[in-house]
Amino acid sequence: MGNEPRQMDSASRRSFLKQCSAAAVAGVAAPSAASPVGAARPDPEPLPMISLGDHRISRMLVGSNTLLGYSYMGPHADQHMREYFTIKRTVRFLRDCEQTGIDAFQFAVRDDILAALAECDRQGSEMKRICLHSDPKTVAQVVQQTRPIAMVHHGGATDRLFAQGRADQVHDYVKAAHDVGVLAGVSAHNPDCIKRVADEGWPVDLFMTCFYFLTRSLVPDRQAEVAELPTLEIAYPFFKDDPQVMTRVMRQVDQPCLAFKILGSGRLCTGQASVRAAFQFAFENIKPIDGVIIGMYPRFFDEIRANAEYTRELGS
Repeated sequence: MGNEPRQMDSASRRSFLKQCSAAAVAGVAAPSAASPVGAARPDPEPLPMISLGDHRISRMLVGSNTLLGYSYMGPHADQHMREYFTIKRTVRFLRDCEQTGIDAFQFAVRDDILAALAECDRQGSEMKRICLHSDPKTVAQVVQQTRPIAMVHHGGATDRLFAQGRADQVHDYVKAAHDVGVLAGVSAHNPDCIKRVADEGWPVDLFMTCFYFLTRSLVPDRQAEVAELPTLEIAYPFFKDDPQVMTRVMRQVDQPCLAFKILGSGRLCTGQASVRAAFQFAFENIKPIDGVIIGMYPRFFDEIRANAEYTRELGS
């Protein structure tokens, strides 16, 4: 507190990114270079900021899929993440994110995440929270328990309910969030769901927008696109051109949007050049008031610091 933010000059930034690329390409199999919780670290250069309602948050948020063991890469990768992210490591990870300048966390409710959040509170964390959730009956309970700034209807549930003609249940969720005094949002993988909410003027404060339409199989007139793919089933189809469609929708809506899966759930992480390119595409194609949610797995490489640096460089 009170220290001026440390500035990283252009030469230092280029040197750091060069080191990131070399480490990733070499496949360094070492623990994260992040410092232990409580260790003295220099104040980070601030990240670009956006507004959600009355709240100011970093333009990059950390997501919880990796913490929960959802890799989108198959059961072995899922298990790998679940075994790594103990409660203790989750706390360290979140504190390291905060110390690096990432001050917002998008999470889903699960006992181990709740335990980690409670420990972060005990350590004085000020990280803001956005909860991904889908049960309007338990909104008040979750808000009291976790103190998020926003409750967002889960994207998979949104897509399914819209496809089944039950969009009114998502609308009820938005009302339930507002009734307890927090921001209300809707997440979706299907860009048509986002367009419909905006066109119908729902009182939502933000959207969460997936770069990939992973739920095509739920929509009758889009099922053929998936069925005709000449590939083996790999859980979800990541269509290369999907990000262009979703970002076009994001630019058309007035509300802030938080883009997720901008790295294709790891499919664009073959090296730091491709990671940087994905960040560049995102920030060049979303609105200035929009942000990105990034899941990270810093077991082998300091993804926290690298991704924060891409946000500083490309998201200003």
